[in-house]
Amino acid sequence: MTANRSSNRLLNGLSDQDYDLISTGLEEVDLPQGFHLATAGQSFNHVYFPCNGIASVIAVSPRGRRAEAGMVGREGFTPIGGLVKASEGPFDIVIQVAGHGVRLKLTALHGPVNSSSAMRDLLLRYLVAFNHQVAFTALSNAAHTIDVRLARWILMSQDRMQSSQIALTHDYLSLMLAVRRPSVTIALHMLEGQGLIRSERALVVVRDRSGLEDYAGDAYGAPEREYRRLMDIDQVKTMPRVGAVAPLI
Repeated sequence: MTANRSSNRLLNGLSDQDYDLISTGLEEVDLPQGFHLATAGQSFNHVYFPCNGIASVIAVSPRGRRAEAGMVGREGFTPIGGLVKASEGPFDIVIQVAGHGVRLKLTALHGPVNSSSAMRDLLLRYLVAFNHQVAFTALSNAAHTIDVRLARWILMSQDRMQSSQIALTHDYLSLMLAVRRPSVTIALHMLEGQGLIRSERALVVVRDRSGLEDYAGDAYGAPEREYRRLMDIDQVKTMPRVGAVAPLI
């Protein structure tokens, strides 16, 4: 397993000089499904830069209620609290779609961040972009129906996986949407009925990307555009309507 620097947008965005500040501390890691990057209320020692796969950031209440607040893939790093020297937080961060990446000890991150304003600025811009994603998750949960919210999450997952086939289990989808599994099944059938996806066991296949974006409406796109603005990412090429992947992150 070899992690490619360019597979993670943040690492790829560092200058050679800044990358050299952390390169010796980067450790390649497999990220299997179910692997915990952080556990609510417990200390963590590393930040992770996924090269593929999806990590789910799950808010956990004092009574153990859980809901997904955001997701992280090749566009970012997690836990973001590690940037400001926090060593624990109120989130479970769990790999939902298996992949691989690199990790860095907190003790190996803080010195370079303090010495390089460019590195600090890049990571802080990602922190702001992630906060936009979390805010729009709260907005979507309050303003949109389950099927529209599902369309949003599928699009976000596809952005990070760069594939029309995404390994999304019903359990994960119910966590994404903070609803019970029967509601997930109904929402999947609604999207299937429109010819937008095909749902199989533990797999969602995107059939019509542009149609799925139309279905999601204003539930999707604003945080992705803000990420691109903050990260200075160029205009994304126009995609054909069927089965294609539009990398908005």
